[in-house]
Amino acid sequence: MTNPIPESDRTEIEAAAFRRLVEHLRQNTDVQNIDLMNLAGFCRNCLSKWYRAEAQERGFELSDPDAREEIYGMPYEQWKEKYQIGPKQDHK
Repeated sequence: MTNPIPESDRTEIEAAAFRRLVEHLRQNTDVQNIDLMNLAGFCRNCLSKWYRAEAQERGFELSDPDAREEIYGMPYEQWKEKYQIGPKQDHK
């Protein structure tokens, strides 16, 4: 595939797409992490780990809780209390 978008613009576009994905996941709290893992092979926690790894690769120290808050939009424990539901019957 030939991409006509210059590399300098591509990074900005990719970052914007990532932000849109994160915002979509924040708005769709009914989508559980287990469902994401089963369907797509990744979840919000995976995104937070990737975010943290990329930050560290660029010399920025970021804790797991801080990286999760970047993805969840709130502390992880708070998100779990508000939105996480128990396993569905077919997930047991």
